Amino acid sequence: MIEIRILTADDASEFSSLRLAALEREASAFSSSAEEHRTLSLGEVRARLAPDPENSFVVGAFDGKQLVGTAGFYREKGLKTRHKGHVWGVYVTPGERGKGVGRAILQLLLERASALTGVEQIGLSVTATQTAAIALYRSLGFESWGCEPKALKIGDRYLDDEHMVLRRSPTKT
Repeated sequence: MIEIRILTADDASEFSSLRLAALEREASAFSSSAEEHRTLSLGEVRARLAPDPENSFVVGAFDGKQLVGTAGFYREKGLKTRHKGHVWGVYVTPGERGKGVGRAILQLLLERASALTGVEQIGLSVTATQTAAIALYRSLGFESWGCEPKALKIGDRYLDDEHMVLRRSPTKT
């Protein structure tokens, strides 16, 4: 049985290991690199997972004690941009793909993000080659609003990013 929950600083080791595996296995799916991730201390990873429920959180999927999927959310900090949040780092291990794990992670993320006062839109960018991810995001209500050519450069290869947004009704206090 897969458990979907918000990660805490206590999950830092599992999160760091899965994030590194994702960056190594799916380098073209992320703007971050495995090399950059390896420079982070466990303390820095713990700090990223520390509770800040109004501004950022990471959702994880566990199969028993093994973390098999993640997705992060952060809210913009500026006074003029606090109405926007962003999804980052969506990843599900190959063995769990196609089983609804990614959808379940994103549903909890979107439920929680949508409940935050003032969050009116949630954006993400996805490498244009990630067709399964794009289809999942569209099925959850995200709409494409643009494509950034050559957004990523890996060696001599360029990849485009598709930008997507999910608009929400403003939550009042």
